[in-house]
Amino acid sequence: MRKLMLALAFVGFTATAFAQETTVPVSKYSVSTNSFWSNWFVTVGGDFNAMYTSQEDCCNKNPFSVDRGTFGFDVAVGKWFTPVIGLRTKFQGIWAKQVNTRDDHHSYKNFNVHEDVMFNLHNLFGGYKADRVWNIIPYFGLGYAHNLDSHNGEFSYNFGLLNNFRINNRLGIYFDVYTAWMEGNFDGATPDAWNKHGKYTARHWDKMVGASLGLTINLGKTTWEKTPDVAALMAMNKEQVDALNASLKDQQDENARLRDLLANQKPVEKVVEVKPQFVNISQSVFFNIGSDKIASRKDLVNVKELAEYAVENNAKVIVTGYADNKTGSAEFNQALSERRANTVVEELVNMGVSRDNIVVESKGGVDAISPFSYNRRVTVKIQ
Repeated sequence: MRKLMLALAFVGFTATAFAQETTVPVSKYSVSTNSFWSNWFVTVGGDFNAMYTSQEDCCNKNPFSVDRGTFGFDVAVGKWFTPVIGLRTKFQGIWAKQVNTRDDHHSYKNFNVHEDVMFNLHNLFGGYKADRVWNIIPYFGLGYAHNLDSHNGEFSYNFGLLNNFRINNRLGIYFDVYTAWMEGNFDGATPDAWNKHGKYTARHWDKMVGASLGLTINLGKTTWEKTPDVAALMAMNKEQVDALNASLKDQQDENARLRDLLANQKPVEKVVEVKPQFVNISQSVFFNIGSDKIASRKDLVNVKELAEYAVENNAKVIVTGYADNKTGSAEFNQALSERRANTVVEELVNMGVSRDNIVVESKGGVDAISPFSYNRRVTVKIQ
């Protein structure tokens, strides 16, 4: 909690000092909790199923054969409580086939209502992405199945693999492959422990396998807000503090130089105004990571003194831009160092320095000083 409070404090500082210059990093896996009415969904689709009954001792095992396969429909309503875990209530029916003998495989009406626990594997292992096209979701659930013709009701044990395909935030297509297991007399025929060959089988389950295809409609708020990455925030703001400290050190070094200069002056009869000499003395202006906007206007205080000297003495000014080579490509850093240098050039022109007296250089990504965040700067010196 203490780390989170420190991170939020740094975020507030950053938003004030460097508004619109820094992108706040977010966690790959952690998201903010939504309200209860968010992340609901409704599905409607067509269903194909095949029964494998407890009493059969014959027939084609192919689920797509006319002996087994038949069609129905399903509807469901559910909610995602996190990007990984959700619950769904599903109704499916209404036709199935009772497979008894090679010639007896008549249809009957039934329904299966079950509650499923769902796990989104893509979000679990790949992190939440609102625009991911495909999500694979295994599930398991318990329900009640009822044969409307024989009036048999049994618990159903349901397992499946749900595939969601995103169209937009509100609509999607799903493809659900499933199996459901019920007690052996669900289809209206009592399991026969002995088959026609006199062999003991002891089968006690009627099994349904199938697949459904349909439309998903998302209700309420459909996305999740990612939470800030505390560790990244702390590192990012440490770099900003380091940059400010580097600027402060440059100013302190310059003040020390001026004090030494004054201390070595020989006494004279009259007071002589001593003006600072800026030849071969560079001033640094620091920037945030990836930005060509000056991090702190305080850096321009010493640059202004240098600019006044250049104007009074019609001196040449060398402006050199840098970027750190630990972030970004070489091409990006070269362009970034050029933009940073031109930003300082505009400040010098506003201070009265002629463009004809400004020499612009860009060094791209470097690792000349430590820590590496100090390399995100522009140096200004008199030629």
